[in-house]
Amino acid sequence: MKVYLDNAATTPLAPEVYEVMAPIIQNNFGNPSSSHYFGRNAKAIIENSRRNIAKHLNCQNSEIIFTSGGTEADNMALLTSVTDLGVKRIVTSKIEHHAVGHTAEHMFKQYNVEIEYVNLCKKGNVDLNHLESILKEPIPTLVSLMHANNEIGTLLPLKEVSVLCRKYNAYFHSDTVQTMGHYTFDLKDLDVDFLTCAAHKFHGPKGIGFLYCNSKTKLTPMIHGGAQERGYRGGTENIYGIVGLSKAMDLAYHDLSGHQEHVWELKSHMISEFQKHFDIIDFHGEIAKENSLYTVLNVCFPATEKASMLLFTLDLKGIAASGGSACSSGSTKGSHVLDGIEADMSRPNVRFSFSRYTTKEEIDYAIQEIVNIFKNNIV
Repeated sequence: MKVYLDNAATTPLAPEVYEVMAPIIQNNFGNPSSSHYFGRNAKAIIENSRRNIAKHLNCQNSEIIFTSGGTEADNMALLTSVTDLGVKRIVTSKIEHHAVGHTAEHMFKQYNVEIEYVNLCKKGNVDLNHLESILKEPIPTLVSLMHANNEIGTLLPLKEVSVLCRKYNAYFHSDTVQTMGHYTFDLKDLDVDFLTCAAHKFHGPKGIGFLYCNSKTKLTPMIHGGAQERGYRGGTENIYGIVGLSKAMDLAYHDLSGHQEHVWELKSHMISEFQKHFDIIDFHGEIAKENSLYTVLNVCFPATEKASMLLFTLDLKGIAASGGSACSSGSTKGSHVLDGIEADMSRPNVRFSFSRYTTKEEIDYAIQEIVNIFKNNIV
């Protein structure tokens, strides 16, 4: 049996998404910047998709800037905040995705931008009192904090942070790559400057995403070479990717509550079964429903001399999971997220992540195999 429990890394493409992309790839080859029929037709497809995405988020069409994915969108938000908005300080945390953390470090090296790290609790929650104490110092600031951590699933109270940022005239960027398509966003009500999206996190295609940029925030391009995306991003648009992103968002929000309930039941079941079978078991990050990303569960298993072999052993059993962000899979270093919350790194830590296609049978198979692995001292 093959069980895929690494959906925080990427999700399988929805069949309905493929169905709308295939004819675009075959038939709509025109360059959207061309003025003839083929170009105009391609441009219309893009703008219809943009309009559809904006409708889901309750924002203006012009506030959606298509990118190659979440990493580019995060980079664009941080870089342009410094170069265009006069930001002199970035306030972030030590458990952000590297698309934010490494970009902030580059801003320090390249532009001498100050970096402040907000305090976190053991569950990865941001200390809002500490954040406010930092913001009281009147320096042009961008706050960059992710909506849900991609490794431990702890949720950020977006509304509270946005209110704090506005109180002290700070810009606010949130990496919403793990939550876009999994939670609703009303951008007429939620006062933020930047949000990010990657379609492949909710059954869309890889290589396409967007940056939401509040219309009050005026930027210049990060990628030069053309006037595409209203001058914000040069380069011929990925038309079939954009169509796939739009369709994936339709599917995500069609029955969001049903999807949330299905996945939450799987996560809750895994938690309760692990607690039943192991005397010593811990979970990194928040696991309460209201504070936790329902698609992610990070488990700290009992100590073993072969802790480093657990993921490999799971793979041999047909179970795909991870020890951290897939974007760091080529690194020999441990998880910077678990290190940032001072987790016990001597014990095997595994991130399981679920999707609408995950079944209870798959979860039961994974649980049984994991119990057998420890029972038989395989690791």
